[in-house]
This record gives sequence, C-alpha cells and structure tokens, in this order.
Amino acid sequence: MSDAVLLDVADGVATITLNRPDVRNAIDLPTSLAIAECLDEVDERPDIAVAVLTGAGSTFCAGMDLKAFAATQERPIHDRRGAFGIVRQPCEKPLIAAIEGKALGGGLEIALACDLVVAADSSRLGLPEVKRGLVAAAGGVLRLPRRIPQAVAMEMILTGEPLTAEQARGWGLVNRVAPDGQALAIARQLAAAVAANAPLAVRAAKRIALDSADWAADEAFDRQVAYTDPVRSSSDAAEGARAFVEKRAPRWTGS
Repeated sequence: MSDAVLLDVADGVATITLNRPDVRNAIDLPTSLAIAECLDEVDERPDIAVAVLTGAGSTFCAGMDLKAFAATQERPIHDRRGAFGIVRQPCEKPLIAAIEGKALGGGLEIALACDLVVAADSSRLGLPEVKRGLVAAAGGVLRLPRRIPQAVAMEMILTGEPLTAEQARGWGLVNRVAPDGQALAIARQLAAAVAANAPLAVRAAKRIALDSADWAADEAFDRQVAYTDPVRSSSDAAEGARAFVEKRAPRWTGS
C-alpha cells in the first residue's frame, strides 16, 4: 500500500489517513488507487467494523492534485470506486470523515461519500467549483441536496461559498463539532459506538438507509425484507436477545 494513504486498525476501528500534507492531501491517481485498496481491505477484514477517514496535517483534503494532473494528464479515478477512489462506491461498512481545516471541492465530495462527519471548529466545508468555471461532478451536486435542505445546498452550489463547522452542524451536514485538533479523537469515539453494535445489523441498516432513497413507498417494506431477514435469522440476533435477558454485553461473531 502507498505511503500516501495509511491504514491503522485497533478495536474494530480502521483509521485511513490521507498522508500527503505537503500538498494539502490532494489526490493524484496513485493516491486514489491506494484509497480504493484501503476501502477494499476495510470491507474484507472481519476484524474491522467501521472506518474513520482523515487527513494528515492541517487540511482534510484539497481535492484533485492539479499539479500532478498537469504533469501526467491522469485523473484520480478508480475504475470501480470512482473519483478519488471513493465517491462512486464507498465502502460497505460505516465510514466517518474526521475533518480538520478545509474540506472544499473534492475534499467535501469525499466527506459526502462518508456516512458521518466530524469537523473541527475552525474547519470550512464548501463546493467552490463554480468560482473556477467547473461543476462539483464527483458527487457534490448529487449528494449535497440529499444531505441538507435543498435551499441551503443550492446556495452553496451556486455561490461557491463555504459553511463553518457550526453552520454545517446546524443544517445536518456535520454530526459533531470538535475542538481544533480533536476531530480524529471525537470521530474515533463515534466509531467506537458504532463498532460496539452487531456488524451484520449495522451493515444491513446502512444499506437500507441508502438503497431505499428511490424505493416506492408501497414497495419499501417488502423490499427491505431481503436485507433484514438474514440479520433476523443470524446468530448475532440470537446473541443479542440472550445478552439482553442475561444483562451482559453481547459477544458478536458477525454471523
């Protein structure tokens, strides 16, 4: 795995670190491939329940590495996971963004590919592409109106102006605001709360929440059965019931 992306695993939580602080963690093609490789490993390893994505140094991610693109003409796109190795197909397990500094353009699009967001108090989140004659086509204009009220999303998209961390939390884009320098620590606390739950149930719940966005109302309950029946009949479901009756912490096996 590339040194541009680091993976650390402890207590069921994977920490993925974009490790290019000298270019504000901008993404070139090798880095996008390394991100996709990390997400593959997160999905495949049974000892990982949830992942946290963060950036080294003072910036979460500056989006595409324009200098690298100018030199190579290679866009940072993975053939399956899409731009930046993540935006088209994030990992199946829960993913939490831990943002310090700026998450603008592609940086915010990477955060929007995550399920939960923790942002440091002085961080800024925005899509400034229109200021540069571009469109936030790596998920920005697609996902932002689905995460926050459309009027707010449209103002961000059309003006290119960012939100503060507190504003983003007020509109539901950010789950937790952390003191500067503590976003990763708070994100890991949130990840630990997720990792304490039954892994099959967590993955199925995430999948339903995302896949059901375009389900017809009169079909939704029937369609979720394919996701929920395997969980209901799992060993973990039985263990959860036993642990409740016996007043102890459950011992999940992921089966």
